Amino acid sequence: MAFPRPFVLALVAITGFLLNAVDGGAKIPSTLDGPFEPVTVPFDAALRGNAVDLPDSDPRVQRRVKGFEPEQISVSLSANYESVWISWITGESQIGYHIKPLDPKTVSSVVRFGKIRYPLLHEATGYSLVYSQLYPFEGLQNYTSGIIHHVRLTGLTPNTLYYYRCGDPSIPAMSKIFSFKTMPISSPKNYPDRIAVIGDLGLTYNTTTTVGHMISNKPDLVLLVGDVTYANLYLTNGTGSDCYSCSFPHTPIHETYQPRWDYWGRFMQNLVSKVPIMVVEGNHEIEEQAGNLTFAAYSSRFAFPSEESGSSSTFYYSFNAGGIHFIMLGAYIAYNKTADQYKWLERDLANVDRSITPWLVAAWHPPWYNSYNAHYREVECMRVAMEDLLYSYGVDIVFNGHVHAYERSNRVYNYKLDPCGPVYITVGDGGNREKMAVEHADDPGNCPDPLTTPDQYIGGFCATNFTSGPAAGKFCWDRQPEYSALRESSFGHGILEVKNETWALWTWHRNQDSYSKVGDQIYIVRQPNLCHAPPKTTTHWFAAA
Repeated sequence: MAFPRPFVLALVAITGFLLNAVDGGAKIPSTLDGPFEPVTVPFDAALRGNAVDLPDSDPRVQRRVKGFEPEQISVSLSANYESVWISWITGESQIGYHIKPLDPKTVSSVVRFGKIRYPLLHEATGYSLVYSQLYPFEGLQNYTSGIIHHVRLTGLTPNTLYYYRCGDPSIPAMSKIFSFKTMPISSPKNYPDRIAVIGDLGLTYNTTTTVGHMISNKPDLVLLVGDVTYANLYLTNGTGSDCYSCSFPHTPIHETYQPRWDYWGRFMQNLVSKVPIMVVEGNHEIEEQAGNLTFAAYSSRFAFPSEESGSSSTFYYSFNAGGIHFIMLGAYIAYNKTADQYKWLERDLANVDRSITPWLVAAWHPPWYNSYNAHYREVECMRVAMEDLLYSYGVDIVFNGHVHAYERSNRVYNYKLDPCGPVYITVGDGGNREKMAVEHADDPGNCPDPLTTPDQYIGGFCATNFTSGPAAGKFCWDRQPEYSALRESSFGHGILEVKNETWALWTWHRNQDSYSKVGDQIYIVRQPNLCHAPPKTTTHWFAAA
């Protein structure tokens, strides 16, 4: 019997993956083998050590440039391969009781770039700004940033190495020459080799281990799913605390120590001046100040492809990386069906052409599917508002942070196992100074009071008892939920390698004991023939108990 050629090619491709998915004689599992029985890796407290922040005396965070020379240089993507953003800071920030913001107009924003190092034949200009963090209370120090520059380069060739310098050539104050590689053209055959995914990073010695391991994996793109610097765990005098509300209960406003943003930018420059980084906001970026202003540092320091992707906000946007369409969503801005974000999401999803970008990946900070006691069912209102929309368009993978541990789900929709639901992956384990999440909501005595679960910044109470399944009539499960495939309390980072339009390898590298070890590895397999359209009636893998 002769088989059709497309069938033969598909069989060869799948067989090749299965043959290649062998490491030391052990086959790497795929989601086709699931759903998996829930696994919890025991927490070894002896391995953790203390999450201690890098001090301002560490040479990796000290200012090493002079005058208006560029520092904290970074690359981020625009909506498509032909464009990127270059960002940097010139001039010194100030913190004190009497500060005078720098004038952005005094320094130009220029990038010279090209495919060869000498000469750099192209030039682009952009815009600059300064932000301040102000506190109208006696005894609290104010902050004003250096001059932040953002320049968009356009007309780039896909999958190509470019060299660049940034700064103001008229002073002169230009950086040394850096390089970056553009994303491949969007098609089902083209993907970045490795995409690193991290969350809740901070700037501790554990962070340095995570970042070092991530660099050794040579990523082409970094996805940071919120909670960047944890500057809000410091008072304006630089004093820090692991428990802000415990140590400073009488503070009239939640202070932050903004120089830690500068420390973080200097530390990360070695990586993000070469590898694009895409960031979405977390709760530690709220940073309230005078006039009820929030997110000033986050919205000012990073460049976002908001306008290019049709968004009017830095809190939600989208972009393509080869055959992957990424959607970055905001959990700390309105997301109900009448909100601008929801309407934008509808438009963005409707415009995705899966014949060009087969993979659809979403990311935001707090997870919907989380079995740890920390932040358990905290963002149910967001899930209730948006899950149906994401499911109906066949989102393949969701990345979250917020919970300081690792967890990977089975494919799930509305808490029920579903072969067309996304795989949810929580990677809030970057290494920040707050405590590791080790307790599970299903452990005896650990189920939180439902009224304590809504996030104070999100508002609303949507979490109720489960109406069906093993947790029927309860707020928490009495065992590890069936949607939770694997969970482990350890610092680490993840690497996503999309192989073709249906297969992607996910690897989570744990570094709880300071060594980079593979803690989880699985092929995530799309099934477009099964899940090509929104099913009118969901067929669940397990019958409700």
